Amino acid sequence: MHAKDIMSTPARTVHADAPVAEAVALLERQSITAAPVVDEHDVLVGLVSELDLLRHQASPAARAGAAEAGARRVRDVMSGLPVTAWPDAEVTDVASVMVAQDVHTVPVVVSGHVVGVVSRCDVLRTLLPTDAAARREAQRRLDVYADGRRRWPVTVDDGVATIGGEFDDDTERAVAEALVRTTAGVGAVRVTAPSG
Repeated sequence: MHAKDIMSTPARTVHADAPVAEAVALLERQSITAAPVVDEHDVLVGLVSELDLLRHQASPAARAGAAEAGARRVRDVMSGLPVTAWPDAEVTDVASVMVAQDVHTVPVVVSGHVVGVVSRCDVLRTLLPTDAAARREAQRRLDVYADGRRRWPVTVDDGVATIGGEFDDDTERAVAEALVRTTAGVGAVRVTAPSG
């Protein structure tokens, strides 16, 4: 599995010239711990995290309520250029970098532009999936294969996926089984749906 398979997209970015309050609002609104910072050309220039914002809030100027503290921009408080990944990076490699560099968020970039973001939660859901996460991903795959329709409901219990519904033929059934079998967290597949 690759970064592009698990990344959040579109990436929620903030501009370097934006007020600090805008970064705070973005993190709160999106329930994220960090956001990539981009310049006027939407090229990645940094990362602003909750910790960066807390450091800003704890600064002497902010504690004193100084006007300049309120006028600060994201570029004044962000961390420098972060660890990044490319879309085809293996999830296990991204996880290793997160651990080695002690980072929570890895922007996924193409030619300097942010195309997605991988968080520790994204990696954990992939490497240690729950039945619920496996069911969601398996169902998503089946729905995509069925052109957005819910033709084959799937459940996952203790890593065993059960596919229901009806298949037009054995080929359709085999493809659906393969899509579910290769879903992270699925160890076995049962099919209750008949083939036409």
